[in-house]
Amino acid sequence: MVRPATFFGWVELLLNQYGSLFLKGTGITLMIAVTGTLLGFLLGLLVAIVRTVPVSRRDPVYKKIPLKIAHFLLGAYIEVFRGTPMMVQAMIIYYGTMQYLNLRMPVMVAAVVIVSVNTGAYMAEIIRGGIISIDKGQKEAAYAMGMTHWQSMTGIVLPQAVRNIMPSIGNEFVVNIKDSSVLNVISVGELFFMSKSAAGTYLRYFEVFFITACIYLVLTVSITRILRLVERRMDGKNNYTIYGSQSDSKSSITISDAKEA
Repeated sequence: MVRPATFFGWVELLLNQYGSLFLKGTGITLMIAVTGTLLGFLLGLLVAIVRTVPVSRRDPVYKKIPLKIAHFLLGAYIEVFRGTPMMVQAMIIYYGTMQYLNLRMPVMVAAVVIVSVNTGAYMAEIIRGGIISIDKGQKEAAYAMGMTHWQSMTGIVLPQAVRNIMPSIGNEFVVNIKDSSVLNVISVGELFFMSKSAAGTYLRYFEVFFITACIYLVLTVSITRILRLVERRMDGKNNYTIYGSQSDSKSSITISDAKEA
């Protein structure tokens, strides 16, 4: 076989021979990122709700002590997983469970667990910040109406908090698309792993990883645009019409969205 003499000739050859490999790696990367971000969000949501449960001196001991223990353990979980690299976490979780628990997880299961637990630690702080940003008066009004902490969170606070933190959630998703590359240390067949396999045949690392970089860029830019569209849809219309009665006749007032000001 005559080898190409130009850069783009090599790119064309590699795409022709290993296009299916790149596509497979891209699909696995997206699957891990989507699943890990979703599960991480749910885990972070639960952690954030528990960490925002108020502890008062007047609370009975049977409530106060478990809450303080839970706050300490969840705080430690967040510090550990935010303070260590995902690559190290992957090695510890995958090989640690194999060595000490005699549990050999399928690499795809391990990948989703690692990304989910890592993302959950970041999401917990993101969501907690969103909860704190909501006016305390709304929570106090909910408690005055007899709502529990869980009811006030799910019915009043979280819908507003989630909208406020949507850019941060989207950022975590984009980060997970890129950071899934570290999972090649446990032989997960994501995009980076597949790229290494393709590069090893002809030792054309620059051309292969140029293709890989373009794929990552297309993924992250596309996801960012989609998430911005979702944010706009969540914002609703820019103009609202209030209907009311005045002198027994209907009248309407159009109010521009404050963001336009």
